[in-house]
Amino acid sequence: MNDYTDTPIREEKTQRETDAKCPNCGATVQFDPQTGHMLCEYCGYERVIPPAEDNRSVDEMDFLTAEHTASHEWGAEKKVVVCRSCGAESVYDALQTSDVCPYCGATQVMAAQDENSMAPGGVAPFEVSKEQAVANFQKWLKGGLFTPTPAKKACKADAMNGIYLPYWTYDTNTVSRWTGEAGYEYEETNSEGKTVTKTNWKRVRGILNLFFDDELVCGSTRHETVILNRILPFDHEKLVPYKPEYVAGFVSERYSVGLKDGWDIARGQIESKIRSEVHDEILRNFHADSARVDKVSTLFEDITFKYVLFPVWMSSFKYKDKVYQFMVNGQTGRVGGKTPVSALRVLIAVLIAAGLIGLLILLMNNK
Repeated sequence: MNDYTDTPIREEKTQRETDAKCPNCGATVQFDPQTGHMLCEYCGYERVIPPAEDNRSVDEMDFLTAEHTASHEWGAEKKVVVCRSCGAESVYDALQTSDVCPYCGATQVMAAQDENSMAPGGVAPFEVSKEQAVANFQKWLKGGLFTPTPAKKACKADAMNGIYLPYWTYDTNTVSRWTGEAGYEYEETNSEGKTVTKTNWKRVRGILNLFFDDELVCGSTRHETVILNRILPFDHEKLVPYKPEYVAGFVSERYSVGLKDGWDIARGQIESKIRSEVHDEILRNFHADSARVDKVSTLFEDITFKYVLFPVWMSSFKYKDKVYQFMVNGQTGRVGGKTPVSALRVLIAVLIAAGLIGLLILLMNNK
């Protein structure tokens, strides 16, 4: 083994299910998003991926009894994979569990778990092809209200990379005791003879029972959360039990954010949603005009989880020497990212908005 770095490197083998070549021409067979089968793009040979044993679904796992719950800093570790097609050695960080051989293009799917981490229970296969992702990007870029016209005409996506990202989903029953205030508006005349609106606040309390299904947390810290959130949602109904064939020809990551740290993030998201629901419940149940939420104490019960992989196309484009990242949802084709902004277009929009506000004020004063 070559000495690539001072970091210890371990050798890892590829999965036999994805090492098989096309029986007609000997080329690499990869997962095809359009058919959902293994496909040889050279001669058209297709192989159906066998269904999971007993047609099982992606099961929920009990959170309290789970093993390997810690987060990992995989980037410091390296591994070498020997290509079974051409014999070349490739070095990856330990976080990667699949890629393609940079020398011959063969699929390289490695074990999705090790002694310190768990294997994904499910995967949502790619449904959007690379060509569809590029077309969606072009449509998205052209539709940008503040995107400069030259950028819309000239910018092209760089290499579009398909990657399976690790996600945790959490289910839980919650019981929340809360206190707050219900506000009731009334009018009175002040010392200047003007009618003013005031609010009378009344102390209220209650108990709220909610079930949360598939609260989503990304298990990777490598990618921009803001952009990932823009391409949501994923379709959880299309998850299937993990098989290495589904990731053949794509990059995939194992999680670096562990189960417990993921739950801390999910819990924060759930608590925020509960506070919002309490606010709405005060308005609804107490027929209030406004609401304040003071304190919410929540009990989380029956916590379960799934560790799954969701598909994302990632790329970038350059405009005036600046690089802009974007992503495409591999299931729905939804695009999210950053685009250049035309200062002139923003100025025109601000002036139009200011003119409309001024016109509205004028009309109201003339009534």
